[in-house]
Amino acid sequence: MPKVLVTRRVHFSAGHRLLNPEFSEERNRRVFGGCYNRHGHNYDLEVTVEGEVDPETGYVIDLGDLKRRLHEIVVDDVDHKFLNDEVGWLQGVNPTAENLVVQIWDRLHGRLDGLRLVNVKLWETPRNIAEYQGG
Repeated sequence: MPKVLVTRRVHFSAGHRLLNPEFSEERNRRVFGGCYNRHGHNYDLEVTVEGEVDPETGYVIDLGDLKRRLHEIVVDDVDHKFLNDEVGWLQGVNPTAENLVVQIWDRLHGRLDGLRLVNVKLWETPRNIAEYQGG
């Protein structure tokens, strides 16, 4: 059977503050600007997986099942949360889009029922996007 890429996009809203605890307040303000203040985003998370097409269903995975798994593994933990201190698996992580996309990859990798995780893409805003393909 052919291997096919399938992508699902999900949405969540969360707050955060960018900072490095090793920096002084002045340096944090200089480096992170307005993002040093508490603020939030409406994120879109796009996850691409690869697998064989099931000859009986024509699916690589039922997209409803993929959505459910993305919510169980990631979205339910982060939606309407303050990422700096309300999400256990983000403790000690400066919640930049770049760091978030890597942490999300790590959460998903190996937990998608035998599918190969290909790409994780996170829209922090319509113009700011981070993408990770494992490393």
